[in-house]
Amino acid sequence: MGVYLSTPKTEKLSEDGENDKLKFGLSSMQGWRATMEDAHSALLDLDNDTAFFGVFDGHGGKVVAKFCAKYLHREVLNSEAYAAGDLGAAVHRAYFRMDEMMRGQRGWRELQALGDKINQFTGIIEGLIWSPKGGDSNDRHDDWAFEEGPHSDFTGPNCGSTACVALIRNRQLVVANAGDSRCVISRNGQAYSLSRDHKPELEAERERIQSAGGYIQMGRVNGTLNLSRAIDMEFKQNKFLSPDKQILTANPDINIVELCDDDDFLVLACDGIWDCMSNQQLVDFIREHINTEESLSAVCERVLDRCLAPSTMGGEGCDNMTMILVQFKKPVTQTKDASGAEQSAGDTDASGAEQSAGDAERPETHAAEESSS
Repeated sequence: MGVYLSTPKTEKLSEDGENDKLKFGLSSMQGWRATMEDAHSALLDLDNDTAFFGVFDGHGGKVVAKFCAKYLHREVLNSEAYAAGDLGAAVHRAYFRMDEMMRGQRGWRELQALGDKINQFTGIIEGLIWSPKGGDSNDRHDDWAFEEGPHSDFTGPNCGSTACVALIRNRQLVVANAGDSRCVISRNGQAYSLSRDHKPELEAERERIQSAGGYIQMGRVNGTLNLSRAIDMEFKQNKFLSPDKQILTANPDINIVELCDDDDFLVLACDGIWDCMSNQQLVDFIREHINTEESLSAVCERVLDRCLAPSTMGGEGCDNMTMILVQFKKPVTQTKDASGAEQSAGDTDASGAEQSAGDAERPETHAAEESSS
């Protein structure tokens, strides 16, 4: 669904980066769509030990996806749970914070600043007039205090976004997802999904939607949205229900996986990719090109070109596309044990992995049902 261009926009926004543990590449492309509504985050150094990656697929507009790309990782970093070492609880809370922060005067102003040029100008002017903290440094913790102003009763934007993020700290991988963007890991060349697409026809989603007074028509929530979870204010206005019980909820599934030496790479991508390739097809395609391309972003660009439809007749391959590829660096130094045999520097940890290669398809889930309060 959506308005298509007469010819696709195939220019790509690409980026690469690496540290001593990880290497990443990403690329995004507008394609056949009239506007680009995807956004992303790629931070190797959320802190000294943690990397953060996220893809955000907007619907009905771009500003919520851009808002999440700008603020979701900050809310993770600034949470008490994060300071206590509980990454799952920290990212879980951050999803609900996105909905909370987009309401009211300040939320309206920030969304305006992230919008088109006219909206940006309006948001900046109102920020100068109404914001009592407009000059505060972004380096300081911001509790997003309520601000009085002409839009204090703003209930939120009329567009939304999926959110699929991955945090990597040493051998711990935390994946959070709301919507139908997806995270997949390659373990010894085998693709394992670390997220679940949230579609209205799933039994648990259907039960929540109907219990909250909604309905499903033609596979869409209230005949409108083909997602059952998103960072999105629509269908969340029932003041008698908690955020996780609304017709539409930002409540993410949280998977926590122990990485092992068999893990090759991680992929986060919006549904514009998954509509065209299965999990295993994408993993196979990446493995075919990852050692021949000059960068990981070039591999991502190949995937985008592979998925782009030749025309808009079929629908698949016509969406915005964003993909992040994260490669786990393997130990390269060799040491000798007492017997003189060579041993990889990473071998001593392999037996301590909590999850075997076959278990990655059903990673342990934490925090998904926590209270949103």
